[in-house]
Amino acid sequence: MSTQIILPRILQVGAGASKEVGNIINALECQRPLIITDKMMVQLGYVAAVQESLKAAGIDSDVFQDTVPEPTVSSIQAGVDQVRNGNYDSIIAVGGGSPIDSAKAISILGKYGGVMRDYKFPRVVTEPGLPIIAIPTTAGTGSECTKVTIITDETNDEKMLCVGIGFMPTAALVDYSLTLSLPARTTADTGIDALTHAMEAYVSKKASLYSDSQAIAAMKLLAPNLRKVFHDGTDQQAREEMMLGSTLAGVAFSNASVALVHGMSRPIGAFYHVPHGLSNAMLLPMVTEYSIPAAAERYADCARAMGVASESDSTDQANEKLMAELYAINEELQVPTPEQFGIEREHFFNNLEVMAEQALASGSPGNNPRVPSAEEIIEIYKKLW
Repeated sequence: MSTQIILPRILQVGAGASKEVGNIINALECQRPLIITDKMMVQLGYVAAVQESLKAAGIDSDVFQDTVPEPTVSSIQAGVDQVRNGNYDSIIAVGGGSPIDSAKAISILGKYGGVMRDYKFPRVVTEPGLPIIAIPTTAGTGSECTKVTIITDETNDEKMLCVGIGFMPTAALVDYSLTLSLPARTTADTGIDALTHAMEAYVSKKASLYSDSQAIAAMKLLAPNLRKVFHDGTDQQAREEMMLGSTLAGVAFSNASVALVHGMSRPIGAFYHVPHGLSNAMLLPMVTEYSIPAAAERYADCARAMGVASESDSTDQANEKLMAELYAINEELQVPTPEQFGIEREHFFNNLEVMAEQALASGSPGNNPRVPSAEEIIEIYKKLW
């Protein structure tokens, strides 16, 4: 059986990669890019640096800086309008997962019209949008090399999963130096998000030899460095390894899909505005514990790749060490429970059935080694509290 692998056409990796943006726009024979970003990226000077690189290559650019964390249908609309009314031939996405996800949606809606719900899974979007050059500033989402975007419909608090080659960036410029200014909380949340991507890709029912190789390499880079970058954001080697690990994890899950953690995470994010990486971090230990009986060898491989178990450990020993490590990471990186995050208990418990339905409807739990019923998802949510 063959496996289809979809990647960005250009992947530029390493310190200073973002400075190549002007040359890459020229190589793609584009002339009028729109930079899609958020206000923080403007304040930090990252957008000015991108515009400088473009200017040096003889390219003028405009900026849309109103993307928001966990993008919604309404938050991207002004960007869609700007693309439809402007004469843009390309998009440069600068920021974390939210600006990049926003850019993917704007690229398709700006070119073809319609509403985001038209492009929601199970539809697979194969139409090419405007070319996207993605410049990630967090080591986490891997969105720069995935064919996925997630946009919340605020009318019913549903996080809509949209997938297909149409959402894949044309180029990804993976420059770890842009992560050096990240605060510790964002570093932790995005870092555990990347680890979740790698683990879920490895245990996914859609995993392949190719995605396995990327997932294992990602875990080897991410796990030893999570604590280092949380405690010392200026550690350049750790930042570089986290950034590459995040990109490889993105490649892995884009080609093998995510599983139950992501399925359960999206409703928590949509209803309670918990950042995506943080809701994944909350769920990772508990969902792993639930799933191990159905893929014990696979999870033991994860423990060994992460460096917490040795080759001489039995499968059971490796998985015990894996569970101890996942709980220890959350404790050291100060990942809160839903209660500690400030979610109201009564609302959370009254919402469990709807959240379980939305989790199953996303399709991700079907990739999990142990596929849960709605009742089992509700039980995990209750334990999570």
